[in-house]
Amino acid sequence: MQQVISVWVRDPRIQKNDFWHAYMDYEICLHTDSVFFTKKMSRVRRRFSEFVWLRQRLQANSMLMAQLPQLPPKNPFFSLNNAQQISERMAGLQRFLEQILQSPLLLSDSCLHLFLQSQLSMAKMEACAEGRTRYSVAQAVQCCGIRRFLSQEALQKDSNISGDSDSDSSDCRDSESQFKEDLALKQTSPDHEGTEQEQRVCSSPDSA
Repeated sequence: MQQVISVWVRDPRIQKNDFWHAYMDYEICLHTDSVFFTKKMSRVRRRFSEFVWLRQRLQANSMLMAQLPQLPPKNPFFSLNNAQQISERMAGLQRFLEQILQSPLLLSDSCLHLFLQSQLSMAKMEACAEGRTRYSVAQAVQCCGIRRFLSQEALQKDSNISGDSDSDSSDCRDSESQFKEDLALKQTSPDHEGTEQEQRVCSSPDSA
């Protein structure tokens, strides 16, 4: 039976570091029945520099045994207010992921799973993949909470209602807060108590 891995790059949002500095990130939605993934549905947000990091790690880890697709070229004149540039970049990022996910060799890479299904920073993804954190790759993936999986139409409706395309998606961006929220939900749920292992992950200072 053929296994399906569907990935979307969408919902570009401007995130502000401070009054003068801003960047754009994108929502990555994954839906799959593949045995390579223990989590079959996920949503995270990533920026372009994180895609660059992912390609570099996959290239290094595959020891040049896999021909990696190219990312959209970095444009020094890229504008956060240029709809055409944003649309072209999103399409290029989605093609990149679609081609990556066709390779069984790359699908076995921990960095790819952390990129797609956790909200850890680049440094913490690298540390986790190398076994230098108190939590495993599987724990980092499972502790990244998921809200409802929005269709493109529902996403557009939600965006129109909020009227704020620059709003921060803190539930995805702040992994430590998300870990603690997930744990609290499991502890208060009568049919799903958090395990001791999950509690250790969520309380770890390295899980931000």
